[in-house]
Amino acid sequence: MASGADRFPGIVGFDGTVLPQVERALLAGHDIVFLGERGQGKTRLIRTLVGLLDEWSPAVAGCEIHDHPYFPVCARCRALHAELGDELPVAWRHRDERFGEKLATPDTSVGDLIGDVDPVKVAEGRTLGDPETVHYGLVPRCNRGIFSVNELPDLAERIQVALLNVLEERDIQVRGYLLRLPLDLLLVASANPEDYTNRGRIITPLKDRFGAEVRTHYPLRLDDELRLIRQEAVLAWEGSPLGTPALPDHLIEIVARFTRLVRDAPQVDQRSGVSARLAVAAAETVAASAVRRAALTSEEVPTARVVDLASIVPAVRGKVEFEALEEGREEEILTHLLRRAIAETFRARLAGTDLAGLQKRFDAGGPVETGDLVTAAELLRRVGPVPGLAGMLTKLGVDGAESPGLAAAALELAMEGLHLNRRLAKEELPGRTVYGG
Repeated sequence: MASGADRFPGIVGFDGTVLPQVERALLAGHDIVFLGERGQGKTRLIRTLVGLLDEWSPAVAGCEIHDHPYFPVCARCRALHAELGDELPVAWRHRDERFGEKLATPDTSVGDLIGDVDPVKVAEGRTLGDPETVHYGLVPRCNRGIFSVNELPDLAERIQVALLNVLEERDIQVRGYLLRLPLDLLLVASANPEDYTNRGRIITPLKDRFGAEVRTHYPLRLDDELRLIRQEAVLAWEGSPLGTPALPDHLIEIVARFTRLVRDAPQVDQRSGVSARLAVAAAETVAASAVRRAALTSEEVPTARVVDLASIVPAVRGKVEFEALEEGREEEILTHLLRRAIAETFRARLAGTDLAGLQKRFDAGGPVETGDLVTAAELLRRVGPVPGLAGMLTKLGVDGAESPGLAAAALELAMEGLHLNRRLAKEELPGRTVYGG
């Protein structure tokens, strides 16, 4: 913290809200439960905690629970330490090896988490009372590290009881063994607040033992939503054998505004939330549409345009849960919200721009047909020279001479914006769109 380094790389939009709470909890040595709707980055945030550990740490070589060489706790390591002293063999563990996680499922057992008797060791001739016949579960195997339980409410209540000692007394007990192993462990869990508060599936003693409860949220500002999409969707294409498609800033903004509109829509079930994965999937789908066009038409640089936005609705429909009264209207609602997002972006990006030259072109030159298989060069040829086009491109931060694809993308935004403001007619056909018809 004092160095000013990025402590939680890849986490967007939590700087002034969630992250200060996480830092206080870690400094206090508290176990943490993260509460938030789906797609708010809970698992991503938990996994970044590994970066706060020392890069390398010593452990007794061959120890299943990675005892500290100076302070061994398991029977095997204590015996070795008594026998070998300073000659005790040591192995070095990277911090990535000191993190474990378990998705809570109904079939998870106490043996999975804490441990059980190992029948193979018993068959080798050891007695049942011998502590070395114990097969340790996931929690003790993360000793001197971090263990995460994702979707904790889905863990059966009788299994949650097994975590009580881990959280409070910091030890584990296995079946009827006289065995208490003190653990050095940070336990982190994630949960949906709907499960946590209403369905009551986290038992009260377990809730009480978590030192800190941190509520996550979706990005509060449009800028954070844009950063998240660029980070998760745009950078994902870098190095792809399909090539890196150009995704203009105004298209990313449309996707971000669309996501925020869906979250706020009264027709959407707000309890389930609208995952940030919707925005990422939408941006990836738009980029993929541009790559598809380039592959089928031999377009040199895949560049996404407004015409590619139509592919968003069917791609993300399954990511949104609607109220029961809206059954059958899902596609209509999403299409309407997408148009609103385009209109808002048009006003935000091109407000005050003189588009009279473009409108005169349609008044004098007739309709223009575009589509998901119409190349940027062909669209620019069909539109022809437009007075004031250079100023519009400058307003969008696009160099038309450098990239015909970006120029065509800007032109389509202007045409769609004129249509949504009732200044230009539009006809939509399968795979084709005719402006000015």
